[in-house]
Amino acid sequence: MKNKKNIGKFNNKITNKSKKLTKAATKKSNKPTKESNKPTKESKGNIKNIKKAKKVKKEIKKPKKDIKNTEKLKKAEKAKLLKQIKEVKEKIREKQLQKKPIKKVKISQDKGKLKPAKPEGKLKPGNLLLSKKELNNKSELGVKKTISREDTPKKESKGKLKPSNLLLSKKESNSKSELGVKETNLREDVSKKPLGVLDLDKGIKQPTKQPTKQKGVLETYEIEVDKAKVKVEIKREASNITYTLHTPEIGIATAFLLEEIRNELVSATTISMKEITDPAAFNTIKQRFMQEASSLIQENLPNINPKIKEFLVGKLMQDMLGLGEIEFLINDLNLEEIVILSSKEFVRVYHEKYGWLPTNLKIAKEDEIINYSNIIARRVGRQITVLTPLLDAHLVTGDRVNAVLYPIATKGNTITIRKFARDPFTIIDLINNKTCSLDIAAMLWLAIEYEMNILISGGTASGKTVLLNCCMPFIPPNHRIISVEDTRELMLPDFLYWTPLVTRTPNPEGKGEVSMLHLLINSLRMRPDRIVLGEMRRKEEAMVLFEAMHTGHSVYATVHADSAAETISRLTNPPIEVPPNLLKAVNLNVVMFRDRKKGIRRILQIAEFEASQDRAEANILYRWIPEQDKIIKHSESSRFFEDISRNTGMPQTELDKNLEEKKKILSWLIKNKIRDLNDFGKVMNFYYTNKELLIKFINKNNVKAVLGR
Repeated sequence: MKNKKNIGKFNNKITNKSKKLTKAATKKSNKPTKESNKPTKESKGNIKNIKKAKKVKKEIKKPKKDIKNTEKLKKAEKAKLLKQIKEVKEKIREKQLQKKPIKKVKISQDKGKLKPAKPEGKLKPGNLLLSKKELNNKSELGVKKTISREDTPKKESKGKLKPSNLLLSKKESNSKSELGVKETNLREDVSKKPLGVLDLDKGIKQPTKQPTKQKGVLETYEIEVDKAKVKVEIKREASNITYTLHTPEIGIATAFLLEEIRNELVSATTISMKEITDPAAFNTIKQRFMQEASSLIQENLPNINPKIKEFLVGKLMQDMLGLGEIEFLINDLNLEEIVILSSKEFVRVYHEKYGWLPTNLKIAKEDEIINYSNIIARRVGRQITVLTPLLDAHLVTGDRVNAVLYPIATKGNTITIRKFARDPFTIIDLINNKTCSLDIAAMLWLAIEYEMNILISGGTASGKTVLLNCCMPFIPPNHRIISVEDTRELMLPDFLYWTPLVTRTPNPEGKGEVSMLHLLINSLRMRPDRIVLGEMRRKEEAMVLFEAMHTGHSVYATVHADSAAETISRLTNPPIEVPPNLLKAVNLNVVMFRDRKKGIRRILQIAEFEASQDRAEANILYRWIPEQDKIIKHSESSRFFEDISRNTGMPQTELDKNLEEKKKILSWLIKNKIRDLNDFGKVMNFYYTNKELLIKFINKNNVKAVLGR
């Protein structure tokens, strides 16, 4: 038994030693050795499996982490949005607190009308805006939160109010719409007139004024028509310049209200054809309509903002008695031409500074263009139809209009408006802008004073009519003037004895025509001292005009030609074809030039005609040098001063003295900036009635005495 026990102990010792040895061997194997650093195939496989297992565990754990992260991100974004909303609310509250306190809306259970609640103590920021729950509750009851127009931020303006101050800016309106606040005007009686009130602020969106000049904006200014103001912005976009007219937008409800008022005005008032065609009567009609429209708007909207009321009245006048938004372009003093090409294209304008520009205006339908043409035609007692698709007329403002209907104009119905200055140019303006020099102005004055015949030639829109109009005040006040034109363009001062005549086209039956030839022949029977012809086009007209020159009448006319030599060629060849020997009657020829690149107009040449039996030549007295932008003397006169001295008996020394005297008067007018047409006319009238006293006042620089103020 003992032996068995000993054997068992011995075996146990052996097993324990073997375990220790195996542990020591494993520890040694874990230590890095040169051989162990080299991985075997089995170890490689095991390592790969271990890595795959770890990746799988990570991928299993990842979604839980991602879900937690996304939830955290959402919470952070919500917190940021809430902060932004709070900041916007605080800004609105601060702006509102600076102005008058906002009236709260209270619902009276008896009558169901909106009543302003009495403010309880001081206003708190929390009371200024409704919460979402309150908004939902009030929207269920059919109540909109209202904010008074007085509470909107306004700029303190001295003098006239600006339209941009009337309504909220875009930023403020956007911020309030994000907060879910609906705005109406508390100043209106909502229960009585909900139509105009609830949509008025939304329906008329005034263009916001920008304090700083934007990139690409070349010029901005305002236009006012019938007390309605709009903003004009000329800006460079890519490769071209555009003319943008910022007009307030009219909402559906506001437009419906204006349509109702318009129908009431039409039914309540009656206008005769005589009143429409007479410009003076037309202005009185317009004033009457404006007063009635203002009272109707006041009845419908008793507490309307006065500035918005003025705009709505102006809008009604433009739609009823004018040409809609085109009226703003007509009243832009910087524009020379307005062209409506068709309803498919934008309206184009010719700006005196930037040339031809596309606008942002487009006529909605071709019928509207036809309607505009009919309005213009009715005012001058004419008509434009499919049978007579051409119209040459003028507006009440004096601007010249040409209209052509489809299909003669293949793109669509076309209207071209050539604008004339509301404040006409005088010779002082032409001297100031270098169109004319002081020497030439004095020479023209001398020629007109002593009844010399002048022919003004030049290209299209070169300034022929402008120069002709500037020379007319030089005529003495006791001389009778008769002007003959296709459309009325000349504007003379009040002191002149002037009878303007205008041609008339035949009716659809071919009757009732009054041509320029008829008027020229008739004018000779009216005992004129001076005859002014708008434009010489045909042989018959030219023959009558030269006949008038030879019978002792002083004649002034315009003709299309680019130089003095071309003027002779134009007159002596078809279609005018005047015999060369008749050109002796023309004492001076003034040639106008227009530089389209620089946008300037200049007197190119002053010439006199030397004619024989078979031919005529031009002797150029003055010419313009483009390099120096200066008018210089080219040669001496061969017959101009000789003709004046022969007719008046004045020697050359006295003529020179007279020219210096005229230069002195013109220089004094330039120095004192007397350039208005009627003021200039007063000075000319003073010169012919009491020249010595005028020079005495000029020497003393007594402006008030000269102008009679």
